[in-house]
Amino acid sequence: NSGRDNPRWSGNRVERLPELARELLGLKPDVAATNVVLPAQAFHRESKTIPIVMTGGAGAQRVGLIASLARPGGNVTGVTNQGDELTTKLFELLQEIAPRAKRVVVLSSGLGTAELDGRAGSRAAAKVYGMTLVDAFAESASQLPPLAERCARERCEALVALLDPNLASFRGEVVALAARLRIPAVYPVIGFAEEGGLIAYSADLQQLTRRAAVYVDKILKGAKPGDLPVERPTKFELVVNQKTAKALGLNIPRSILLRADRVIE
Repeated sequence: NSGRDNPRWSGNRVERLPELARELLGLKPDVAATNVVLPAQAFHRESKTIPIVMTGGAGAQRVGLIASLARPGGNVTGVTNQGDELTTKLFELLQEIAPRAKRVVVLSSGLGTAELDGRAGSRAAAKVYGMTLVDAFAESASQLPPLAERCARERCEALVALLDPNLASFRGEVVALAARLRIPAVYPVIGFAEEGGLIAYSADLQQLTRRAAVYVDKILKGAKPGDLPVERPTKFELVVNQKTAKALGLNIPRSILLRADRVIE
C-alpha cells in the first residue's frame, strides 16, 4: 500500500464487525489497526497472517488472540488498556469518596471481552471492603429503566461501571441513571465524567494511540507482530466532576482532588 488508511466504524453494533473485517481485509492492507479486542477478534477470524495492532485490548489473552503479553506469538500485538485490572482501582476510588456505600451495583453489557475479569475483580474488591454487589447488565439504553427500579428496590448506594465498549456507547444514559438514583458512581472511561459522571479513571487513550502507531511503524519496517511484546499503559487519567459532586451533596476528599488530572467545575 502507498501509505493510505481506510477507516471503518461499526456504529457500536457488534454484529457488523465480521462484515467490516472481511471488507477491510479484502483491501489487502499491510496492517489492520483496531481500538479494542472485539474488532481485533473479527479481524483474527478472517486472517491469521495480516498483522493486527490493538490500541487498547483488555481480555486479549483470555479470548486467545495472544499467547502472552511478553510473546504474543501470532499475528496480533499492540497495547492493552488494562481494563481487567482497572476494576480494583475503581473500587478503591469508590471507597475513598463514599466509605459508607456498602450495596454497590456493578454494571456492564455482559458482551465485553474483559467481562469475566471485571466481575472477578469486583468480587475480590467487594470482599476487601465488605460490600454487597448487585450484578446488573444492560446491552442498550432501553434496558436501563428496569434497572433503575431494581436499584431503588434493592437500595443500591453506589454504582461501578465495568470497562466495556458497548456500555460506553450509551454512557450519557448510564450517567443519567446514577443521577436519577442520586448515588455516587465511578467509571473506567474519561468520557463518562465529561458527560456528567462523578469520577472516571482510565488509561490515557492518547498515549495508547501513540504507542500503537509505533507498533504499526515497526511492522511496516519488517518486524513480526508475534515477536513484539504487548505493552501495558504507563499513564493513567483521573477526572473528577465537581458539579456532579455538589449536586449529590458529596465532598470529594482533598487527596483525590490533588491527584486528579482534571476537575470539571
